[in-house]
Amino acid sequence: MIKYSYTIMYVKHVEATVAFYESAFGFERKFITPEGDYAELISGETTLAFASADLAQSNLAKGYTAVSKEQVMGIELGFVVDNVTEALNKAIEAGATLYEPLKVKPWGQSVAYVIDCNGFLIELCTAMGG
Repeated sequence: MIKYSYTIMYVKHVEATVAFYESAFGFERKFITPEGDYAELISGETTLAFASADLAQSNLAKGYTAVSKEQVMGIELGFVVDNVTEALNKAIEAGATLYEPLKVKPWGQSVAYVIDCNGFLIELCTAMGG
């Protein structure tokens, strides 16, 4: 059996990123290394984690493509929320950048997109069918 357990995002500043996600989305800090180069947040069944760019370089001999605020990457984090407008406003107050305003999809789902403090794309949406 395979279970999707966590997503690790490589960032320049782990502590600042964790603080942003705590403020913007209300996640709680689960773990951070004494060196501050890796941290995990309590975010439901799947752990959201951050590793420093230096740690990424030490783990990935072939390197990686760093996220950029100039152009979003072809991947997003999806956060299901009860109220997209409230979640969107809270994220923006915490420093997120609006990427796509709130839209209601033909199937009734409300969806908006923001960019986090590093340049990662985040979808804020109601549950499917809601």
